[in-house]
Amino acid sequence: MSSDGRATARRLWVDLGTRGYPIHIGSGLIGDAELYRPHIGGRQVLIVSNTTVAPLYLAQVQAALAGFDHEAVVLPDGEQYKDLGTLNGIFDALLQRRMGRDVTLIALGGGVVGDMAGFAAACYQRGVAFIQVPTTLLAQVDSSVGGKTGVNHPLGKNMIGAFHQPRAVIADTDTLRTLPDRELSAGLAEVVKYGLIRDTAFLDWLHANAEPLMTRDGAALAEAVERSCVNKAEVVAADEREAGQRALLNLGHTFGHAIEAGLGYGEWLHGEAVAAGMVMAADLSVRLGWLDAADAVRARDLLARFALPVEPPPGIDADRWMALMAVDKKVLAGKLRLVLLRRLGNAVVTADFAPEALCGLLSDIESRVSD
Repeated sequence: MSSDGRATARRLWVDLGTRGYPIHIGSGLIGDAELYRPHIGGRQVLIVSNTTVAPLYLAQVQAALAGFDHEAVVLPDGEQYKDLGTLNGIFDALLQRRMGRDVTLIALGGGVVGDMAGFAAACYQRGVAFIQVPTTLLAQVDSSVGGKTGVNHPLGKNMIGAFHQPRAVIADTDTLRTLPDRELSAGLAEVVKYGLIRDTAFLDWLHANAEPLMTRDGAALAEAVERSCVNKAEVVAADEREAGQRALLNLGHTFGHAIEAGLGYGEWLHGEAVAAGMVMAADLSVRLGWLDAADAVRARDLLARFALPVEPPPGIDADRWMALMAVDKKVLAGKLRLVLLRRLGNAVVTADFAPEALCGLLSDIESRVSD
């Protein structure tokens, strides 16, 4: 705590010129009014949360907004509700309360809430302000930073959306204490991703600190969130709209999104699907002669230490894999592009890979994990 009794935080900056914004990371931040006030332009605020998070933290956020005209809308919890129908509930709340263009939305929850509230903010009256208050590890280290917003479609994940940057990110690490074990692991998948694509020193740190992270050591979690956000902020500042290097953040995601769509949204958590997808990407990189097999094993072992799946689920045959991956934002001019590893810490986005290597990978997986 600071001398005036306020919570203390680590502060990072996403450098996007006049649209840059702070990321506050620390314990006891969620009820700190001074972290919200500079980023609320008008008097009206709509808090968007869900049925799991609202009972835990909504009252603290409402108390921090004393003096503002604030309302809340509580959505059902789950990836299966990340759709246009649920999104319309946010618009209903905005319109029924006659909220204007100076309204600020606050996304209080995990990645689903953040993506949907951000997309609503991007669309309502052609764009209003919003603040991210992520309460899951996955949201704190990834989805709350960078301005990607959207909803799912039955044929593809996050295929309907917009880039819309928040005014601030307030990541209270105390919220990770109430996170189910499975969701903690899912968030660690995105943490590992940064080490695999660009930060081998961080990857070494994760190997050394796997146990403290899994036992929710506060200092270790705060360090993991900060180092992940530093990586994410650097990439976003260099390539806000994914014209180039930002696509590297999607390591494992093309395979992972196929798993989510193939099983049905909500059956596997996003981080679980990404973990299996990253192992698949590493395996394909080995088959192409790019990545050393020992490094692929090292990545797989780290994900397993975080209690994440390292094999995709049964029930998706090779043809279905290809059909699901064809509906992907990285498909360009009809060609599938994948994020693969030249070596640990060096990822590439490429369509220049041998099709037979991918077919062999998918066929081997079909045989290995068949029902």
